[in-house]
Amino acid sequence: MTSRLLQRSLGSPDYDGIRQALRDDTSTPVISVRGLEVRVAVLPLFTHDGRQAVRVSSTEPLTHVLVGVDSATGRDVTLLVPEVDAPREFTLECRDDAGVVGSARITVTPQRKWNVFVVHHSHLDIGYTDPQGTVLRHHLDYLDAAVRLAQESASWPDDARFRWTVESSMPALRWLEARPKEMVDAFAELARSGQIEVTALPFQLHTEACSTEELHRQLRFTAQLERRYGFATKSAMHTDVPGAVVGLVDALSQAGVRYLAAAHNWAGRSVPYLHGGDKLTRPFRWRAPSGNEILVWFTDTPHGMAYMEGNTVGLTDSYELADDLLPRYLSALATRGYPYGPGTFGWQGPDAPKEPYELDVLHLRVQGAHADNAGPSIVPATIARRWNEQWAYPRLRSAVNSDFFEFVEERYHDRLAVHEGDWTDWWADGLGSGARPLGYVRRAQSALRVAETLHTLAGVDATERIDAAYDKVALFNEHTWGAANPWEDAEEGGDSGGLQWTRKSSGAYDAQDDASDLLHAATRRFGAALSDAGAEDDTRGALASFAVFSPATWARTDVVRAFLPRDVVGTEVPIAIVDARTGERLPHHEEPVDPADWPTRPIGRHVHAVVKDVPGYGYVRLDVVPGETQAPEPVELDESGVIENEFYRVAYDVREGYIGSIFDKRAGRELVNGDAAAGFGQYVYDQYATAPHFNHLSGHVGAHDRTLLGNRSIGEHARITEAKRTAVGERLVVELRGKGVDWIRTTIELHNGVPRLDLTYQLAKQGTAAKEAVFLAFPFAAGKATAWELTGGVGGPDVPRVPGSAEYMLPIRHWIAFEDPGLTIAWATLEAPLVQLGTIHMPYAPFPPTLEQEDGTVYSWALNNIWDTNFPAQQQGETTFRYAVTSESGANGRRLGAAAAAGLCEPFVGALITGGPQASETYVTVDHPDVLVTSVGWDGVRLQSLAAEPVETKVTMPGQEPVEVRLPACGVAVVRGTRQ
Repeated sequence: MTSRLLQRSLGSPDYDGIRQALRDDTSTPVISVRGLEVRVAVLPLFTHDGRQAVRVSSTEPLTHVLVGVDSATGRDVTLLVPEVDAPREFTLECRDDAGVVGSARITVTPQRKWNVFVVHHSHLDIGYTDPQGTVLRHHLDYLDAAVRLAQESASWPDDARFRWTVESSMPALRWLEARPKEMVDAFAELARSGQIEVTALPFQLHTEACSTEELHRQLRFTAQLERRYGFATKSAMHTDVPGAVVGLVDALSQAGVRYLAAAHNWAGRSVPYLHGGDKLTRPFRWRAPSGNEILVWFTDTPHGMAYMEGNTVGLTDSYELADDLLPRYLSALATRGYPYGPGTFGWQGPDAPKEPYELDVLHLRVQGAHADNAGPSIVPATIARRWNEQWAYPRLRSAVNSDFFEFVEERYHDRLAVHEGDWTDWWADGLGSGARPLGYVRRAQSALRVAETLHTLAGVDATERIDAAYDKVALFNEHTWGAANPWEDAEEGGDSGGLQWTRKSSGAYDAQDDASDLLHAATRRFGAALSDAGAEDDTRGALASFAVFSPATWARTDVVRAFLPRDVVGTEVPIAIVDARTGERLPHHEEPVDPADWPTRPIGRHVHAVVKDVPGYGYVRLDVVPGETQAPEPVELDESGVIENEFYRVAYDVREGYIGSIFDKRAGRELVNGDAAAGFGQYVYDQYATAPHFNHLSGHVGAHDRTLLGNRSIGEHARITEAKRTAVGERLVVELRGKGVDWIRTTIELHNGVPRLDLTYQLAKQGTAAKEAVFLAFPFAAGKATAWELTGGVGGPDVPRVPGSAEYMLPIRHWIAFEDPGLTIAWATLEAPLVQLGTIHMPYAPFPPTLEQEDGTVYSWALNNIWDTNFPAQQQGETTFRYAVTSESGANGRRLGAAAAAGLCEPFVGALITGGPQASETYVTVDHPDVLVTSVGWDGVRLQSLAAEPVETKVTMPGQEPVEVRLPACGVAVVRGTRQ
C-alpha cells in the first residue's frame, strides 16, 4: 500500500493546497509553449527607492526579462519597475540557454501602499485540544514566554518588536496571581508601554447564553487591572464564535472598551455571506439601541481562515514564504470580494458577490502555529524586522490589538458604515447539544439575581460570592463545549472527549448548586432580618409566618410554594393561611414530607397558596394560624383532559397527544391554531441521514431540500396519569412514548387567579450518536411574532440586525410576543433558548424549511445532536423544559413578554419568619412600565429598559429621596444607595 491510497478526511484542504490556490488566483498565465507555462502577478510591493514589484513564475527555471528594466533567473522571481501612477505596458521575455522561449506584453498597474498590523495572540479554547486544566496551564506558560520575548526584542526597531495580545483575560488574571512580584512588575510595565495588551473578555463566550447581568459582570476585571497594575483595557477580541449579542456593545462600552476584533469561524454550517454578510464592510461601527457603539474589525469569513489568516500567508513559517504569499493576499483583497475562491476550505456551497476591501490598512491575526491554543513565536516579529528592511510597503507592524483600531479611528472613523442590532450567532445551535446542563445554568442565572437581592435587603454584602457563582455560570457559557473529537475518551489531546465533557457539564451543575446555596442562605437571612425587625410585635397569635417576596418589578398575583418544618408547626396540626394585609384566609394546598417516604429529607409540609397583588421587589406577610380542619385533599377530575381557571380553559387531546385548545375566557378567543402542522405542545423528533463521528462533517454537508431528513416522528400513546383540582388550581399530567426517549411527561397547570398557563416537559432522553433534534411545537392563532427578548436588547422582525446574522433560528433569553389589534399573546421559556419561528429548518446550510410557513408557530428547539466537533456527541438522561403562556387584550407585547417570563423564571420566594414585621413592604419601585428592576445589589438597584426609545423613570426606595434616571433604548443603569 502506498501513501497515495490515503486521503484526508472529507477532502479537507491542506496548507499547500490553500496556498497554491492563492498563487493561481492572483496570477495570470501570459506564455504557454510546449508544456511550459509562465504566470505574472503585479503585486503591492514597493522598495525604499521608489520601485514596485512584478512577480514572474514558470514551470521551469528561466531568465525573465522586463525589457529595458530588470531581469532575474529562476522559477519564481521578483522584477522591479519604476512606480507607476497609471497603467503602463512592458514587454516580458522569457529565455533559456537556446534563446527566447516566449514573450508577452504585460500591464503594470498602480498598487495600494498597505499598512499591515500583525496581531500575535493565542486563541483560547478552554479544552478542545487538551483537557481544560492542561490548556490553561499552557496559556500561563505562554505568558512567561511572551514576557521573555518582549524583553529580548526591546532594542529592535519599534515596528518589529515582539508584541503579544492576550486574547482572553482569564489566563492573564491567573498568571498575575501565580507569578513572583518581579515577573508581575515586568508584565505590568510591558502592558503599560503597549508591548503586551490584555483584552477585555475573560474567555470566548457564547454571548447569547449569557444573561445581561452576567455579561456585564464578566467585564469587571477591566477596572481591577487598571486599579492594581496601572494599564487600561481598550479593546476586546471575540474569536471563533460567529456572532455576538447586541448587549455586548453596551457591556463593552460601560467597561470603557471601544474596540472589538472578531474572528468568525467559517466551520459548522456558518454561511453569513448568504444572509447579507456580503454587504457587511469592514471595519464598521456597531451601534446598540442605546446609542453606544464600538469599532469592529472582523476577519475574512467564510473564504478566509478566521484567526489563522496570518499563518496561512506564511507569517509563522519563514520570511521567504511570507514574501511569496502576503503580497498576493493583499492583491486579492484589493481586487475581488474574497481572497480565496469557493471550495478552497472544503465548503462547496454557493458563493455570493462581494465588493473588494476598500482600505489600505489591515488587521492580520497570527498564531505561533496553525492550531488552537498555540503558543507565542518570535518568527512573526523577525519577519516584520526583515520585511521592513527590504520593503517600504506593505509596512508590517508587530502590533497589539488596539494599535490597529487607533490607526483606523484617527483616519477613517467618519467614513465607516454603521450597523445596528444583534449579530446573531451561527453556532448558537450547539447550545442544544447540552440541554440538561444548559437548563441548570439558566436556572442559576435567575436564582443568582434573587439571591443577591435578598442578601442585600437583609443587610449582607454577598457580592464576592455572587461574582464567583456568575463566573462559574460564564465558564460554562464559554464557547468550548468539548474536545476536537468529543466521542473519544482518551486522557489527553483532542480525543479527550469524555474527560472534557465531564468537567464542562459538572461546572454547570456546580454553578447551579452554588446559586441554589446562595438563594437558600439569602432566604434565611432575609427571613431572619424581618423576624428581628418585628420581634416586639409578635402578638397576633400566629404559629409562624412567611414573607412572600416577589423578585419581579410589577405587582402580580401568583402561587407561592413554601416549606413549613415539622419542628415549627407539627404536621398533625391543622393550619390556615392568612393574608396579614386583609385578614383574609387564603385557600392552600399541602404536600407533606413523610419520613416513611422521605427519611433523607427535612420533615414538614410544602404549603402552596395563591397570593394576590404581591408588590414587585416587596413582600406580603402570610400568617400561619390554627385551622379548624386539615387542608382539603386534591379532588380527582374526570378523564376528559380539560382543566380551567378564571382565565383559560385548556383541553388536551389524548388521542392526538397534544393540547387541542387554550381558550382565553376574557378575550373570548382561541389561542391555538388548530389547522397547524403540529399540535400545541407536541413532541417532534427529527433524525438526519448523516453519519456520526466524522470531524467537521456538518460543515461540508449541504441540504437544499429535505433529502437528509431521515425520519420525523411525534409523541404517541398518550395517557392521562393525573388530573386533579387542589385549593390553588388544576393540574393535568400526561405521559407519552416517542422515538429518542423512554418517555415524555407533560404537566399542564392553571392556578386560581393567575392569568398564565404553565407547561412542564420532562424527557427521559436515550443516548445515541445518531444525528437528531427534539422540537416542542407551539402553534398560536396569531400572526408573526412582533418582539423577542435578547441578551441586552429586544429583537423583532422590524428591528435591525447586523448583516450576515443567522436567520433560520433565534437564541432568545426568555420570551416571544405576538400582537394584533384584538389580543397580545406571550410565550416564555426557562431552560431552552433556541427557537425556530414558523417552520422547522434542516440544520445544514443553506437551511431549507421542512414545513410550510405558519407565522404564529414557535418551535422550541429543545435539544439536538448535529455537531461533529467541540460540542458533545450525544446526550441522555432526564431533562426538564418549562414554558409559560399568557394573553391580554391591548397589552404591549414587550411588557407582557416580560410578565410571562417573570412568572416562569422569577417565582415568589417564601421566607419563614418568626417575628411580626409589617404586613407588606416594598423596597424598590419604578414608575415607567418599560423599565425593569433586574436585581438589587450592594452597589445599587440595577435597571433595564424594554423600550425602543429613551425613557425616564423615578426610582423610589424607602427612606431615600426618589432618583430620576434616564435610560437609553434597551439600556441598563445602576442607581446607587441600597446599602443597609
